[in-house]
Amino acid sequence: MNAPHAQTTSWVAQRLRECIESGLLLPGSKLAEQKLAEELDVSRNTLREAFTVLVAHGLVQRIPNRGVFVASPGAEGVREIYAVRRTVEPSALLWSEAGPGVLATMRSVVNRAQEARDRADVPAMAAANQELHRMIVALAGSETIAEMMERVLARMRLVFFAMQGQPDFHTHYVELNVRLVTLLEQGRRAEAAEAMRSYLDVAEAELLGHLERDGETRDGEA
Repeated sequence: MNAPHAQTTSWVAQRLRECIESGLLLPGSKLAEQKLAEELDVSRNTLREAFTVLVAHGLVQRIPNRGVFVASPGAEGVREIYAVRRTVEPSALLWSEAGPGVLATMRSVVNRAQEARDRADVPAMAAANQELHRMIVALAGSETIAEMMERVLARMRLVFFAMQGQPDFHTHYVELNVRLVTLLEQGRRAEAAEAMRSYLDVAEAELLGHLERDGETRDGEA
């Protein structure tokens, strides 16, 4: 991670965000201030400002007397993510029509997800899922909504990383995504919107159940 000439807070925040979203910095990882400042060739003050940006985006959290860590969304974080997604994504499917080019790209994304599933590549399945849902959000045609959802989907990526040890979680959503694209190709937007709502309800419940079981396991090991 070598810094370019423009050593700005926004550049540092973007580099750290890329590392988080790519899985180089996993949920719960401590961000060592001195080490990162040296690697990025920036001042510690600039790095702290970048941390503030990422805290506002929900990607990192400051823990008093302990430091700054990559966020690990808990139950409330998952509920917040899905409350936003239920508001935006079904509406985008219902009220916006995808053109042939967009549909062709969506089909290629779900085909790629199926190939990733067949070779048990969980990160690739998660990445394809994120790409498809970005495209669904883009159907709304609003830069403001797209920018807001980028933050939400970035936090969703953290949840996906937490679920990497549960490959079945990702596997069955591959076919649900295929169904969404098929409904759009057939012009059945209302059915696609309803399927999206059901999809999000199921995914939220499954994630919350996993978090609850994980918490019980940790309590039992304590």
